[in-house]
Order: sequence, then C-alpha cells, then structure tokens
Amino acid sequence: MPHKINTAKINEERGQTMAELALVLPVLLVLLLGIAQFGVAFNNYISLTDAVRAGARVAAVSRNSSDPAGACRARVLASAGSLNTTELGRNLSCTSSWDPGSVVTVYADYPYDISLLNWNVLSGRFDSTMKERVE
Repeated sequence: MPHKINTAKINEERGQTMAELALVLPVLLVLLLGIAQFGVAFNNYISLTDAVRAGARVAAVSRNSSDPAGACRARVLASAGSLNTTELGRNLSCTSSWDPGSVVTVYADYPYDISLLNWNVLSGRFDSTMKERVE
C-alpha cells in the first residue's frame, strides 16, 4: 500500500513572510543608510558653497579695510555652519589685486566620505570657487 502524502503541510505558507523579510530587510537598511550618508555629504557641499559665496561678497566690499583677505577668510569660516573650520581653513584662499573693478577669487575645499557598514563607498574633496568684482 503506497504511503499517502499530507498535502496540507506542503501548501502551508506560515514562514514565507519571515523568510522574505530576512532577505529584503538588510538591503533596505543599507539603502536607507546610503540615502542618509548622501544627505550629509550634500549638506556639507551646500554649506561650503554658501560660505565661499559669503566670503567673496565680503571681499568685494572690503577693499578699503586694512586686511581684505583676512576679512574674506574670517567670513568664510564664520559662515561654514556645521563644517569643521580647521579642515575648511586648510585650502582656503582669497586672492585679488584689491583694485576697484578687479576680480576677487575665493576658493575652498572640504573632504567628504560616504561609507556604509564600514565599507568606504566614495570619498574625495568638494571644492567651490566664487568670483566677484571688487567694488
């Protein structure tokens, strides 16, 4: 006599949802962490660009001060928001002849690092240059 197979147990799907969740959840968490890391890096880029713009504006109107390059540098560092000012100040330059009508150039860069679960995905330096005419 052949052995009868219990088909009710074969068609049961109680553990399927948990198995699917265990497979998909790590991918979703890594994706979420990647979005957050990208958001932090993008925020740093926007802060860098705004700080350089503020420094260029101050440099453009500070030609009569005793140290227009120092005023420019101080404004960039003060406008940096949440950026590390020590790191920002390493490659910060404000250059011009400071004559009316000449162009002041402000340059700065800042490091970024996007890592997921201690795996470095992308790193480098953001840079921003702003030019403005000296008034």
